Amino acid sequence: MQVPVQIDFIGCDPAPNLRATVEEKLQALESRFGRITAGRVAIRGPSGRHRTGGLYEVAIHLTLPGGRSVNVERVPTPDERFGDPAFATNDAFKRARRQLQDQVRKMDPTRVKQHESPTFATVARIDTSGEFGFLETDDGSEIYFHRNSVLNQGFDHLKPGSKVRFVEELGNEGPQASTVEPIGLRRPS
Repeated sequence: MQVPVQIDFIGCDPAPNLRATVEEKLQALESRFGRITAGRVAIRGPSGRHRTGGLYEVAIHLTLPGGRSVNVERVPTPDERFGDPAFATNDAFKRARRQLQDQVRKMDPTRVKQHESPTFATVARIDTSGEFGFLETDDGSEIYFHRNSVLNQGFDHLKPGSKVRFVEELGNEGPQASTVEPIGLRRPS
């Protein structure tokens, strides 16, 4: 962390073991999700006005590179478990971890599913079993396709020479068509 974390105890005694827990959890977040440039954790002790007993509130503000930030400011529900400062701290850090996971998912382009634009081909041949066939692309290569990849149950209406639009993906044994859409086929009524 570039700037030492600021840990504030508001309305409660600064417990050394709680401070160590906060620092340990921050290090775990930083080792898993990357550098944290600054952080502030505020642990608010119970006030005497709560009817349900003393509940702790933990707020976390983390600043990350690129102007990103994580803010956890949750007022606990009337749940007696929040009467334990360790539980309240763990709960807040779980929420911070989830926010960081969401940000990483949004920022990592390799985790986003890319949809290829469809290309055109001609049905080269259909196997005699009636379960699969091969498409011939404009460049002369053949692409495998299965009956289940043909949209709208159109496999039975395909024959060699039929025009299709398809999306290619890499299968276990090479390129294959994941989606095949017949073009201009008229189905018998």
